[in-house]
Amino acid sequence: MSLVGQFPAQCRHVLEALGHVYRVDAEAKERGLSAEQRLAHHQTHSQPVMEALQAWMQRQLDDKLVEPNSGLGEAMGYMLRHWQPLTLFLRQAGAPLDNNICERALKMAILHRKNSLSYKTLNGARTGDLFMSLIHTARLNAVNPFDYLLAIATHPEAVQRVPQAWLPWNYPKSAARLDTS
Repeated sequence: MSLVGQFPAQCRHVLEALGHVYRVDAEAKERGLSAEQRLAHHQTHSQPVMEALQAWMQRQLDDKLVEPNSGLGEAMGYMLRHWQPLTLFLRQAGAPLDNNICERALKMAILHRKNSLSYKTLNGARTGDLFMSLIHTARLNAVNPFDYLLAIATHPEAVQRVPQAWLPWNYPKSAARLDTS
């Protein structure tokens, strides 16, 4: 049984509608659709679902089927108040469904801020900042941070000769050239 089946009916309804939209987006990615094609795909397959969801949520609140001060009621109210920006993916080519990339970046910064409380010197803080930036940049470029840091540590002469070749987005090619030499 899916996790959705464990929620109350009203929550399940919202989750299933949003799940449909995410499946449509995954299908667009699998098919390699351009931003414009993805927009048309969402307008055809997601827009009716989102319009029905909007009307359903408004009815739930208007008919007092959901307590406005409950967690679900507050979430519905938030979604209805912010409907235009939350549904930008239905009007703007290339607009993402969510801001998960930004959320993950903020989590990294918050985690680093918390960890930095234990730095004893300004130099230690600078070093921590440098490594955190390298690790996060490597992750954003789908590069294993440990492998990346190990590669630049074990090839200091190559990194010093051509530093731009060892940036996280270029490093796999540079490391492969050294391995074949």
